[in-house]
This record gives sequence, C-alpha cells and structure tokens, in this order.
Amino acid sequence: MATAGHQLPRALLLDMDGTLVDTEHVWLAAEHEVMAELGAGWTQADQALCLGGPLERVTGHMRQRSGTDLSDADIGALLMDAMERRLRAEPPAWQPGAKAIVEEARERDVPMALVSASWSRLIGAVAEEIARDLGASPFTVVVAGDDVENSKPHPEPYLTASRLLSAIPGECLALEDSPTGITSARDAGCRVVAIPHLAPVDHLGTAVITTLSGHTIATLWELAGAG
Repeated sequence: MATAGHQLPRALLLDMDGTLVDTEHVWLAAEHEVMAELGAGWTQADQALCLGGPLERVTGHMRQRSGTDLSDADIGALLMDAMERRLRAEPPAWQPGAKAIVEEARERDVPMALVSASWSRLIGAVAEEIARDLGASPFTVVVAGDDVENSKPHPEPYLTASRLLSAIPGECLALEDSPTGITSARDAGCRVVAIPHLAPVDHLGTAVITTLSGHTIATLWELAGAG
C-alpha cells in the first residue's frame, strides 16, 4: 500500500449516493412517494436541502413540511421501504468514471471503504449489485449511517472507516458529492475531492471536479493535496 508521501493514498473512501452510483433520482422519487402518503409535496429544493443525509435530518424536514402526526422513526421506515423497493427493482447505474476508479484501486491493492449516510439495508441492495457487476465486493470496509452514533456531516463515519483500515485520515482519499459528506470527510482530516451533483460545494475548500471520467487515483490524490 502507498503512503501519503507517495503517488497513491493508503486507502480510498467512497461515498455511495451520487458519488459512486446514480441514486439521487431514486431518492427524489421515494421522497415524492412518501410525501404524497403524508399529503404534502416535495421539491428539488427540499431534496437539495436534505442531500447527503443524515436520515434524521430528512425525516425531520419531511415531518415539518407535511405537518404529519407520524414520528421521525415512522417516516424513516416509510422512506427506507420505498427506497429499498426501488433499488432492488431497478439497480442504479455507476456514476461516470466511478467504476474505473474502483477497478483501478482493486488492481493497485488500495483498500476501499464505502462510507455512506444511507442505512445498511439500502447499502446492501446497492453493494449486492456492485459485487455482481465486478465479480466480488471491492470493499474492505462498509460504514453505514446506522453503524455510527453520529452520521455525516459529523466526522465519525470517516474516522471510523480510516481506523478500520488501519490508516491515518490524512493518508486517505475521500470522494464525495454533497456538502454534508465533504464536511464529514474534511473534518475527519481526509484529503477530499468533490464531484458535486445537486448542491454547490465551492465554498468548502476542497478540490472540485465535474466528473471522475478521465481521472486516475494518482491524479485525484494530487488534486486533493492541492485542494
């Protein structure tokens, strides 16, 4: 494994929704479905506000927006059911360039962690499809939103992933698409490259690219250092 002083990170830490796979439209559809059940609407502005989780922020916003008497836990259960049903019915596509980065990391023996604010049952649905596509799961570690006491934007998910990979956060490269995730990885001390999807991230002080296509782990690591 490479060290921070070399051309590759010691570990690659990957967000899932919007970074690794294209699931944000699935979240939007599931959120519309649940809000319709609650008798209220849902806009792209609502989705952007909740981008990157954690689930508690999403369900709290849904409860306030709809005025429902249901608890956050009840709303969360509805949303998880809607998301898992959709993910298993239509597995999400890779984001541009993401599959190539994962395959390169596996070829170069760079350990990978999937670090997501999504809950384990949703990660399981996506991870199963990724394993089928690649022949086996490429991830050494998976950290879900319900695996930690404090989900993103708290640094705990990325601190947990780096610890489980026996790496110092500063030796790790994190790829993220949302302000919530970027804040989590940055505050954990990781080097971060942002690939924004629905919300602006230029104000967060990290390297920003429009797509992973055409990049290698080395070019991303260099960008992260400059960022």
